[in-house]
Amino acid sequence: MGLAVSRGRFPRRLRSFLAEQGTRVATARAGNVIGGGDWAKDRLIPDCIAALADGQAIAIRNPHATRPWQHVLEPLSGYLMLAQRLYEQSGDRFAGAWNFGPNPSDVQPVSWVADRMVERWGSDARWLDSGAGGPHEARLLAIDAAKARAELGWRPLLSLRDALSWTVDWAQRHGAGESAKGLVFEQIEMYEALAAL
Repeated sequence: MGLAVSRGRFPRRLRSFLAEQGTRVATARAGNVIGGGDWAKDRLIPDCIAALADGQAIAIRNPHATRPWQHVLEPLSGYLMLAQRLYEQSGDRFAGAWNFGPNPSDVQPVSWVADRMVERWGSDARWLDSGAGGPHEARLLAIDAAKARAELGWRPLLSLRDALSWTVDWAQRHGAGESAKGLVFEQIEMYEALAAL
């Protein structure tokens, strides 16, 4: 059986089947997530950290591209909140599509992010416009998380500046030999402390 999903909605037949089974389904997406332990290639933050750790200038190919940056713990907290709401008695109203993104003020260009990374890293850190171009990329990406804020009561807790600071701190401490697991748990505890305020 083929499944056609448009505009984040399931076909009526599938929605009916899921409802009959008592199954609540939601989709969730996030902005551009950052954080310690991301070693993927051709992603801004891992590329910045790799260059900085090697004492090299960060080569930026699209410094004016703007993205909705957020620490990975932000959407994860939203996903957990959504899962809890889906599980609760009134969870049917939470089945649907959700976005988890940063505050609008944290939608920043790559050059701004690179400046903060260099500033936080210290020493002789720097970045340069490589002019490499690379594959076509949209100049502006954003994500509207108004629904998650209004209906779930979710909100981001970290500014982009803080998210970058946490990411650089994680990378530098891991590079100095600290355990990835220990650093992850420490940052989760820090995040939970913010959430409790």
